[in-house]
Amino acid sequence: MSPAAPRIRTDFAFDVSHEDVRIPLSDGTTLFARIWRPATDEPVPVVLEYLPYRLSDWTAPRDWQRHPWYAGHGYASVRVDVRGHGNSEGLPGDEYDAQELADGVEVVNWLAAQPWSSGRVGMFGISWGGFNSLQIAALAPEPLKAIVTVCSTDDRYDNDVHYMGGSVLAVDMHAWAATMLAFVSRPPDPEFVGDAWKEMWTERLEAVDPFIHTWLAHQTRDDYWRHGSVCEDYTAITAGVLAVGGWHDPYRDTVLRLVHALPDDQVRGIIGPWSHQYPDRCLPPGPGIGFLQETLRWWDHWLKGEDTGIMAEPKLRSWLSDSHPPATVYAELPGRWVGDPSWPSPHVTPVTYALQGAPVPVRSPQQTGLDAGRFFPFGNDADLPPDQRDEDAKSACFEFEVPADTAVLGRPRVRLRVTSPVPRGQAVARLCDVAPDGSSTLVTRGVLNFSTRHGRSVTVPMVPGMTEDVTFELNGIGHVFPAGHRIRLAVSSAYWPWIWPQPGSQRGFTLDPQGSSLELPVREAADGPEITFGEPEQSEPLGVVFPAALDEEERPERLVVRDVARGEWRLEVDPKYGGTRVYPDGLEFTEDALETYVVQEADPLSARTRSDWTIRLHRPERGWDARVETRSEISCTEREFVTSNEVVCRAGDEVVFHRTWERRLPRAAG
Repeated sequence: MSPAAPRIRTDFAFDVSHEDVRIPLSDGTTLFARIWRPATDEPVPVVLEYLPYRLSDWTAPRDWQRHPWYAGHGYASVRVDVRGHGNSEGLPGDEYDAQELADGVEVVNWLAAQPWSSGRVGMFGISWGGFNSLQIAALAPEPLKAIVTVCSTDDRYDNDVHYMGGSVLAVDMHAWAATMLAFVSRPPDPEFVGDAWKEMWTERLEAVDPFIHTWLAHQTRDDYWRHGSVCEDYTAITAGVLAVGGWHDPYRDTVLRLVHALPDDQVRGIIGPWSHQYPDRCLPPGPGIGFLQETLRWWDHWLKGEDTGIMAEPKLRSWLSDSHPPATVYAELPGRWVGDPSWPSPHVTPVTYALQGAPVPVRSPQQTGLDAGRFFPFGNDADLPPDQRDEDAKSACFEFEVPADTAVLGRPRVRLRVTSPVPRGQAVARLCDVAPDGSSTLVTRGVLNFSTRHGRSVTVPMVPGMTEDVTFELNGIGHVFPAGHRIRLAVSSAYWPWIWPQPGSQRGFTLDPQGSSLELPVREAADGPEITFGEPEQSEPLGVVFPAALDEEERPERLVVRDVARGEWRLEVDPKYGGTRVYPDGLEFTEDALETYVVQEADPLSARTRSDWTIRLHRPERGWDARVETRSEISCTEREFVTSNEVVCRAGDEVVFHRTWERRLPRAAG
């Protein structure tokens, strides 16, 4: 199910050409780059997208939607592979490590110094590229005047794929580490690096260490996570920042923090109904917007000095979704755009709802959370949470009538009075919109690891039997609860596989409604200028073909299997990143992945995860055939996480690399 497709533009002001180049770094390493340029003798500003995701294949379809578009509007648009990835030289490192950021600064300075460059540079990107755009902006290279950061974070510990509310994110701590193990193991392409491809490949593979080892070794907010977290010092950023997110993306709170922290004349924010995608791609849920046109207004203001009216827009433009029945995919969500002149907004007032009733035990079975949906929705058919009634039945629920339409914009907050019988545990709070027919639509959620209740940098176990008040925020949302519906706060002690269960957490905790509350950021129906965007448009597509095997049975995106006798639940997830595709230059690229999450309903120590990847790159005309197979697993004991990873790489029938890693890592906050 998809919204309307973007309009394809070919009538640009400039003819566009592109070339592949190698950008030299000071240590002698060269980075592989593709540069699209307008046909003009005048120097032009430059916009840069800097990623490890292989510009010659994996991101090529997306790159061709936007880089030629910018070039057609008078910019040199540049896509660069990070060191040790794709066809760049060097060895891969950790995500956003100091080497990656230092290389990025050199790239910015190199681009500014080219004869076809005006000397003014912008950076943009989604996810990884949005992260390092922010991080390089905090290093403040002089030519970097503006960035567009999409679906990114300013806080690598508490708003990334590793931890949430101080708890280990089983679903993406595992899945993303496994994905990157497969990605980093892919070979350079001989079409671009020549006969040296195998030597480059084996050197990279010898340097590989699974990310999960590092991530699980840092279970509290220490210096490892502070590196690259620009929230540590927003004043380091001097470039203009256009921050963009979606209410169905886990990073949307970064937009709220950036528009709060940065000066009015430096930042603008946009939050739409979107998943983890560029807003012009028209992937569910929509509606999409003319994102490229909006960013062009940003670039023209900051890189060309033109008055485009972009800084006269409200500081935050956000989508308020109208109530909608639960579903795992929506082509478009109903709602409207609203503008707020500052953040926190003068149009938003905190409203407190006191919980009512006698103390209640919260002892959720360990499979609570199987209906959470995907942590990173990408616009697939099974991404979003289904009806929450089954999850609600495993939770302590508190309801509030909605006498008149109530718009919520921002981050709800809960205060819970809890008594834990064990030192470790967590509370998960979900906010749901309950219709008169009883259907329950998930609006937003939040998590607190009890041991990090005094701050993410310290671990303080609960005192068994002692009652404490704990407070935490839910993820931001823009949603209208209609009159006649009910607001439901559902509190659980488990949320698998999003949150890795704590030892002893099967005993749950006691929640005392007296002293507990829900605080909603209620937005008044304020008058203001109408918020509008152009229709989505892109440049002409690359022409990649996605063949379908006629005899291949389609695998479910999300499959839940229950072993009744064992009390065991298994979730199988096909992330559907791209499947098989054939590129215009003859490359056949195939990838297949399956994630598996298993838990027994009464045993938190039974939790285990597994991810299997297979990737094949094949150029039949060259006789080149490279394969990557990876396996990643995590299980636990009361005191340790147990990880196992394996990589097998083949060139034709030859095994060029095979390694297995087995680690046991102490459980601290996790």
